[in-house]
Amino acid sequence: MNNTNKQEDTTKDSVRRNSQATIHLVEGPVGAGKSTYAAQLAVQYSAPRFNLDEWMVTLFSADRPETGFMPWYAERKDRCIEQIWNLSSDLIESEQSAVLELGLIQREDRRDLYKRVDDMEISLVVYVLDVPKEVRQQRVRQRNTQRSGTFRMHVSDKIFELANSMWQAPDEVECRERNIQYVNY
Repeated sequence: MNNTNKQEDTTKDSVRRNSQATIHLVEGPVGAGKSTYAAQLAVQYSAPRFNLDEWMVTLFSADRPETGFMPWYAERKDRCIEQIWNLSSDLIESEQSAVLELGLIQREDRRDLYKRVDDMEISLVVYVLDVPKEVRQQRVRQRNTQRSGTFRMHVSDKIFELANSMWQAPDEVECRERNIQYVNY
């Protein structure tokens, strides 16, 4: 590596460490109000918002299979998250914050994102929306009926229960190691 490239790398590293740009990650169980809250954060921080559900519906809903949905969904979710991450890290390099709503409902998925954040030395705030199950299920049913606001796709009671059962709230270690803000929304 020549001196010019070393200098460019040093400058990039300095920008990452000194930047006020932040990843605002919004997580929580199905129906918690994540999309609404993420939209408010995007306005508050003048930051673009990346919503996984919007990407999935736009790119793949026409191809959704009747059976074998979970493997089909998981593979496409991973591809969308990869592209959202690429765009978000470009924004951070430009000293611009980003609001992410990625459906990282399991701790292991969040750990994967945390590693990326740590590797780039990016500032991260995680907002966990904490709402009782009964309230969330009512919201989802209402959203299914009204098909307005944050509606992206129909979420049946069966899918609600499946997604709800998969949600893993941050544990003590995650809360200790990360800037997690619980939001009752």
